[in-house]
Formats: sequence, C-alpha cells, structure tokens
Amino acid sequence: MSPTPVTFTSPTAPIAYHWEATDEEVAARYGVPIERVARFDLNTSPAPPDLAIRLLAANAFDRPISEYPPSDYRRLVAAAAARYGVGTDEVMVGAGADEILDLISKAFLPPGGVAVIPTPSYAMYRVDTEQRGATVRAVPRLGPERGYAMDVAGVRTAARGADVVWLCSPNNPTALPEPDGAIEALLAGLLEDANDSAAAGPPIVVLDEAYAEFTGRSLVGLREMYPRLIVIRTASKAYALAGLRVGFAVARPPIIERLAPYRPPGSVAVPSVHIVTEALLDDGVLAANLDRVEGERERLTAELSVAGWRVGPSVTNFVLADFGTPEVADRMAQALLRRGLVPRTFGAGHPLNHCLRITVRSIEENDRLIEAARELQETAR
Repeated sequence: MSPTPVTFTSPTAPIAYHWEATDEEVAARYGVPIERVARFDLNTSPAPPDLAIRLLAANAFDRPISEYPPSDYRRLVAAAAARYGVGTDEVMVGAGADEILDLISKAFLPPGGVAVIPTPSYAMYRVDTEQRGATVRAVPRLGPERGYAMDVAGVRTAARGADVVWLCSPNNPTALPEPDGAIEALLAGLLEDANDSAAAGPPIVVLDEAYAEFTGRSLVGLREMYPRLIVIRTASKAYALAGLRVGFAVARPPIIERLAPYRPPGSVAVPSVHIVTEALLDDGVLAANLDRVEGERERLTAELSVAGWRVGPSVTNFVLADFGTPEVADRMAQALLRRGLVPRTFGAGHPLNHCLRITVRSIEENDRLIEAARELQETAR
C-alpha cells in the first residue's frame, strides 16, 4: 500500500533557497586560509575543460562581449539538439537549469496549483513551487535498501489533479537513477488516469537529467510517448562548466512554445553561449571529465570506506555517506570544516540529516579528505 502523500501549504513569505557559505565565510568562520577551502558541497568540478581555458584566453567568441548574445542562441540550440538527438524546435536555452525550472513554474504552475515531488530531491523544486503560491505534495522515497527509488504508485496517486510532477534521475542528493522502467511505468499510469477522468490532461512531468551524462543514458525519447514531458539538461555537471550557467529544456514543440514567452532576453552571456556550443560539439570534453570522475569516485568510495565511512553506491559526481545519526554527521561535518573541507549537510528534519554529500573533486583535494577521514577514525578509537 502506498503511503499517503504529505501536503505542505505555501507560506505567506515564500520559501527561499539557502545559499551555501562562500569560501571567504568558511575561511573566516573556521580559521583556515582561504586557499585551503575545498568545496565538496557543490557538485561542481575542480577545473574547467582545456577547451574553455583556450577560448577564454583568446577572447575567441562569436561576437564581442560589448554586444548582447543572439536572441535565439541559434548555434547553441543546434549543438544541443545534435547532442541530445532532438529537433532544434525542441530545445530552449536558459541561464542554467535553475532558470529553466523557474520558467516551467511560471508557465505551468498557477497560484493555488499543485506540484508533486518524490522526496528527498533537489531543493529548487520546492522553492519554485512555493514561490508561485502553489502547494507541494511530497511523496517519501523508498529507503536506502531500495536505492532511494521513488514510490511509483505513491507519486501516481499524488499526481491526480496536480499541475506538475518534479522528477530527478539520477537523483540529487541520493546519487542513483530511478530503476529501469520506473519512469516509463509512471508516465503510462498518468496517461491512463487522465484518460479515465474529466481532467484537461495529464500533468506536466519535469525530468531533471542534470547528471544523466554520468550514466550514458537519457529518457528524452519518452517525450513521444508522453507529450507533456520536459527533460532538463545542463552544462554544469559532466561538462564542468557550472560557472557559465547554461541549461536546456528539451520537449515537444508545443511545450517549448508555451515556455517561450517567459524566457528573458539575453540571460546567457556571450562567452557562455560560445564555450558551451564548442563543448557540446567536442566529444573529448565530455569523455575526459567522465573518465576523471569515474576513477576518482571509485577511489574515494574505497578509501573512505576503509576509514569507516558508510558510502552508498553512486553513478554521479558525488557520493552520499551515512553516519547513522544527525549528531554523528554534524560532528564529522564540523571536523572537516575546521580543516577547510566543506561537505554538504542536511538540516534538522531533512530525511538525510544523518548523511553528508561529498563531491568528487581533484586528486589532491580528495587526498585531503581521505587523510582527514583516517585521522578522525584514529581519534575516535
């Protein structure tokens, strides 16, 4: 029997995203040199690809930075369409995936509307929903022994009468994709429910694939089966270009047309447009970072496990470590922070408040984390 979804009513003052402490704040708070601050909390890469460095050094962009970017981002759209195997009329560009999420909320979530989120998941889904004056129906994920998979039946039940369903696969912060066939089964169920009711149609389903490149698999083809599917892609993770802030919506043309009026002009800067275009066209950029992440993820997982950490499986550029209780996780986080190592923590009441999320960083930074874990293991004996 599926659990009853928990409904959270939007507050009068909209929920806000809680920004991570800056390097300067971490250095000042914990008394470490700023150059010793290592960001294991942001799921970013330690360095950009060589291609980006060369283009920036040469100032080799399609147009001077004194000008606005092209209004249609034509070359970037074409490169993304080729990379994702879709038509150019099925791609929209945004200033990072976060801007795309905001556009979707504006286009499809009315005040008083309803969005469904399998939780825990990416925090911005709730933020965007509640800032629109809509209500979240949170459906708890299955436990770690089930890979934190979404409860398909529970999400389907919660989606009746909903406007939007937010999905993330591979999921942040649990580091794993949905099981094979789970998303297909959910979409089929939503279509069946829409056909059996007097509703205007099935809900918009947003599938955030920010980490899909790490798996080599995408479900973008399901937009043919489920025309109200929007797939989110980004240059921030596997392409190691988070600072350029480029993301994409991939959907059937009518959905892209519905989003278009909400897209702000020129929100993606000229250097970002050019560098991400070239990165999408260069297979080597993606391959190099995927190889780096895979090798270091395996090493980091093995070494932290030897140091007594319970590190779960991951297909992404981060891992989730379970410390059993919130108190132990907090003590570990504070010990790491005093060394300038910044983990991702989860607040009181969060279902993962007994865990820390750890980004796969450079060899040198990962070595510092491994050394700290060993030292803390010895201290605890």
